[in-house]
Amino acid sequence: MTLVQEPAIALCDLSKRFDKFIAVDRVTLTIPKGVIFGLLGPNGAGKTTLIRMLLGVLTPDSGTGTVLGFDIVRRAAQIRKLAGYVSQRFSLYNDLTAEENLVFYGGVYGLDGDALVERRDELLEWTGLYSRRKEPAGHLSGGWRRRLAFACAIVHRPPLLLLDEPTGGVDPISRRRFWKFLYDLAAQGSSILVTTHYMDEAEHCDLVGLMLGGKLVAQGRPAALKADLHLPTLEEVFVTLASGRK
Repeated sequence: MTLVQEPAIALCDLSKRFDKFIAVDRVTLTIPKGVIFGLLGPNGAGKTTLIRMLLGVLTPDSGTGTVLGFDIVRRAAQIRKLAGYVSQRFSLYNDLTAEENLVFYGGVYGLDGDALVERRDELLEWTGLYSRRKEPAGHLSGGWRRRLAFACAIVHRPPLLLLDEPTGGVDPISRRRFWKFLYDLAAQGSSILVTTHYMDEAEHCDLVGLMLGGKLVAQGRPAALKADLHLPTLEEVFVTLASGRK
């Protein structure tokens, strides 16, 4: 008998409205465990609103959803304990050093003693921040702050990581290093949902979804989406769908 593994994220007709503006419009989506799912779309497409509903920060107006098996409305507190999250403007404590930020967030997630010290040092080494561990976060450049924000988000080894345009505004080398971190985590079994508007990043996701005007207009493996429309790149797929030329 084959057991069907519960998905990391399962949504059915999820919607959110702000007054007359429909931010997320009946999104149905299943993300298996252990994959990198890239959510693509322009600013205002509904990506951030969707993530905030997954975390229970916003309550959907209609539809249903589970994250790691927990209902996004009734069990939001459990989801937030288990998931790691990096927002577009992740809130580091600028007056604390890199290692102090890690210790603080580790404590928030219940780590202490030798386990916290070991995890702190492991992440400082892994992200290349060890030599900068005594620097206040406010003195770090944008790329280094992103690394630190990422390290704080995974200090508790979350089975699911939600990343909202994590490489926006950082240099190409930092972007490449950041994606290496994601591949390493996925190889270890973590599930990852990452929003991006960099099509070269999306090409390397296991699965992608394209959002336009609050709707999920396409989803699947990058190669399959390109093959369906007989186009060579995801960028051309996106432009074609956005312009209505299917």
